[in-house]
Amino acid sequence: MICSLEISMYPLKEEFKPAIIKFIKNLRNYNKITVRTNGMSTQLFGDYKNIMNAINIEIESSFKENKSSVYSMKFINADLLETPQF
Repeated sequence: MICSLEISMYPLKEEFKPAIIKFIKNLRNYNKITVRTNGMSTQLFGDYKNIMNAINIEIESSFKENKSSVYSMKFINADLLETPQF
C-alpha cells in the first residue's frame, strides 16, 4: 500500500538542529522511500511497510541519542508526491 507521511522532529534541547539534520540524513539512506524536506517538516513517500520500517529504526535511534524528542506525524494512504498543477 502506497502512503505519504509528514513528520516533524522537535528535540527538547538548546542545540536542536544537529539532531534534526542527522535524523533527515538517516532517512535519506533508505532507497525504497522518497524523502522531501522543507523549513517546517519532512515528507516521506512510498510503500507503507518501507516507511514504517525506516521511521521505527530512526525514531528509536534518535530516542537513544537524545534525552527527549517530540515527533508530530500525519499519514495518508495515498501518494501525495505529485504537486497539483492549479
